[in-house]
Amino acid sequence: MPTITKTNSKNHDFIELVRQLDAYLTITDGDEHDFYDQFNKIADIKYAIVLYEGDEPIGCGAIKTFEPGVMEVKRMYVSPGHRNKGYASLILSELEKWALELSSTKCILETGKRQIEAVQFYKRCGYKVIPNYGQYADVENSVCYEKVLSIKFYPNESL
Repeated sequence: MPTITKTNSKNHDFIELVRQLDAYLTITDGDEHDFYDQFNKIADIKYAIVLYEGDEPIGCGAIKTFEPGVMEVKRMYVSPGHRNKGYASLILSELEKWALELSSTKCILETGKRQIEAVQFYKRCGYKVIPNYGQYADVENSVCYEKVLSIKFYPNESL
């Protein structure tokens, strides 16, 4: 059973997983990688998650404040040997719960149109396409999403 650690961008395992993510994106983004890379620095991320299988870090994700009440999902990654096991959904769900704990009501994110798996993943997770925001406004390869967060109550859950 995987375990999740809440941390920040100073965590060595988070830094290593982001390094792996960047190596992958360097290939898929091609000539546009430098543009995207400038907006994905992790030095000041306060809210990061690392997913472990045993002692091995296998996935990560982060959120950062975009504006009051809105968190931006950043640096989502699951190492190739651990994909298609529901780990990305687990990471994203934990990030959404954390955003709610931080009084946010919405998560937004940007991904590249060439990231076919990511585009499909975010749609499956209930994210809806929105107009490209901020630095992505006029970027042809970017697609932006949002999800309105809600607190879910389950039967037999005490209040």
